[in-house]
Amino acid sequence: MVRKLDDAERGALLARFPEWTHEPSRDAIVRRFTFDDFARAFGFMASVAIIAEKMDHHPEWSNVYNRVDILLTTHDADGLSERDAKLAAAIEALL
Repeated sequence: MVRKLDDAERGALLARFPEWTHEPSRDAIVRRFTFDDFARAFGFMASVAIIAEKMDHHPEWSNVYNRVDILLTTHDADGLSERDAKLAAAIEALL
């Protein structure tokens, strides 16, 4: 089973990724990404999908035209885990 982050670890995660916001009701992190157009937003999603599949950790997300909203949480941990931190870092590296 995957271990849920404690308060100190969650704080460190949020400090590491200031563009991400904590969603306390789900113990998740969320971020909105905005691109020049739909093709760039969709290309970003395709790149994230490949990484997520390799990590076996999949985001909750939505796309409207040039906007991609991503929510990361670990269902097996009932909240944030190190898996979310690793995926957030990989997503940030794409930008």
